[in-house]
Amino acid sequence: MTSVLQPRECKVTKKPQKSYGFYLRIEKDTAGHLIRNVEKNSPAEKAGLKDGDRVLRVNGVFVDKEEHAQVVEIVKNSGNSVVLLVLDDTSYQMAEKEGVNLEDLGQKVSTGQQQEQQSPPPMANGAITAVPQPRLCYLVKEEKGYGFSLKTTEGHKGLFIVEVSSEGAAAKAGVQNNDRLIEINGKNVESDTHEEVVEKVKKSENHVMFLLSNEETDHYYRSQKMVLSKENANLRLLPLKPRLIEIQKGENGYGFYLRMEQNTGDHVIKDVDSGSPAAKAGLKDNDILVAVNGEQVDGLDHDSVVGKIKQSEAKTTLLVVDKETDAMYKLAQISPFSYYHKAQDPTPAKTDERVELHTEQKMNRKPRICKMVKGPSGFGFSLNMIKNKPGLFINEVQNHGPADTAGVENNDFLVEVNGVNVINESYDKVVARIKDSGDRLTLLVCSKDAYKYFQDQNIPITASMADPVHDTSEPPTYQGNHLAEPERNSPEPRERANSSSSSQSAASTKADSDNDDTKL
Repeated sequence: MTSVLQPRECKVTKKPQKSYGFYLRIEKDTAGHLIRNVEKNSPAEKAGLKDGDRVLRVNGVFVDKEEHAQVVEIVKNSGNSVVLLVLDDTSYQMAEKEGVNLEDLGQKVSTGQQQEQQSPPPMANGAITAVPQPRLCYLVKEEKGYGFSLKTTEGHKGLFIVEVSSEGAAAKAGVQNNDRLIEINGKNVESDTHEEVVEKVKKSENHVMFLLSNEETDHYYRSQKMVLSKENANLRLLPLKPRLIEIQKGENGYGFYLRMEQNTGDHVIKDVDSGSPAAKAGLKDNDILVAVNGEQVDGLDHDSVVGKIKQSEAKTTLLVVDKETDAMYKLAQISPFSYYHKAQDPTPAKTDERVELHTEQKMNRKPRICKMVKGPSGFGFSLNMIKNKPGLFINEVQNHGPADTAGVENNDFLVEVNGVNVINESYDKVVARIKDSGDRLTLLVCSKDAYKYFQDQNIPITASMADPVHDTSEPPTYQGNHLAEPERNSPEPRERANSSSSSQSAASTKADSDNDDTKL
C-alpha cells in the first residue's frame, strides 16, 4: 500500500514581510494539519502546495501528531523559507485507513528530492519546545556604568559580553554572560571592531538597546539558514510597555483632542478632559497613538486616523505609548505594535498584506463575540461568580439553546454585555444588563485559559481582538424547555470601573498653524 503513497517535498520561499499564501488548519472530525485556501500565484502555489494537503514534516521534523500551535510556531520561525513534506488528501485518508506509519513514510522520500537537512527545533521529553529567539535588552546606565565587559572569541563572529555584574545595569536588563552582541540601537555591529563597539556604547550616553543571542540561538538560526534580527526577537525583557485603552463614547464624545505633529508625523493625544471617558480609561496628555482598533496608524495622515476612530460608533480601542516608552522603541528601531502583537498573539492587525502564516487556532486566546436571540426558554445559560475572586463566568449552557448556538461555552469568562465592559461590575448589575437587553443579546466572552493569560500580561480584553461575527436578523429555532436564569454563587458584589455611555457626538476641529487638531 505504501508504494502508491507518494509524499511531496515543497520548498516555499517568500519575500520579507509577505505571506506564504496559504492557511494551515485543523478541522473537526478531520485528521492532520491541512493546507487550505492556497492563493493563486502565491509562493505556496508555485511550490506545489494544494488544497487539502496534509503536512507531515516541517524542515525535516515529523509534525503529524504534534499540537497545531507547535507546528505553526515552527513554520513562523523558519524565516522566509520553509520545507514542507505533504501528502494529498486522498492518500492521507488511505494511509489512515490502512494504518500506515506516516513517520516511516515521510522518510522514504528520495534523496534527490530532499533539501539540505536542517536541524529540528529543540526537544524536551520528546515534545517540541519553544524556538530559541534573540533578545532585546534595554540598559539604563548607573553610577558604576553598565556593569559588563566585552571580548572577542577566535573563530566566532562578533563580540561577546562577559563579566556581567550581578547587581549591575546589564544584569537587570536581562543580559547574560557569553551573550553575543548583534545590534546596538538597531544597527548591526557583528562586523565592527572592539573599539568601534565601545565607541557606539559611549555615544549612546545613558541608555542603550542591545540585540543579543546565545550559543543555542546561534546554532538554531545557523541550522535553519535564518538571519538573526530584531524582527524575530523576544521583547519581554523590555521594561516599558505600550498601553491598550478601551474607551466608551460619552454624550460629548470621548473627551480628547488628536493632534498630528508635522515635524515627527506622530499622532499625539492632547487636552484630555477631566472626568471624560478618555480620562477614566487612562488616556493621558501627550500619549502617542500607535494603533486604532488593532490597526497601526504609522504613516497615515491626520484625517485617516480620525476616520478610523469615528468608525467605531460606541467605543474605540487605542494602543498608546508615553514619550519615554516611545523613545525606547525608537532606540531599538521597532514599532511598539510589535510588543502588543507578540504579547497577545491573537489575530494580527488588519493590513493589506497577510502575515507570514495564517492559522485558525491560536492557543484559544481569542475572545469571541456571541450574538443571540432569546428563545422560548430564555438565553440558555447561567451566570456565576466565585466569592472573593474577580470575574463572572458562564455555566449550564443549554444544549442547542441560544447561547450554545451563538458559541458560548461552559466556563467562559464574561467580558462585555452589549458592548459594555463588565469585568469590574457587580453580579447584580451584570444580571440587570442582561435582563434589560430585551430579546437580543451580544456577549464578549473568552476561555478560562485566555482570561488568565490576558490578566497575567496586563492586556485588556477587547472586541477588536475577536473574529468578526455574522449577525442574522431572523431568530433561529431552539430546542428545549429549560429556563436558565443567571445564578449567584457569591453575595460579594464589586464596583464597576469603566464608563458605559455609548452616546454619539460630532467631532469638532480647531485650526493650528503647524498641526492638525481634532476633538473626539
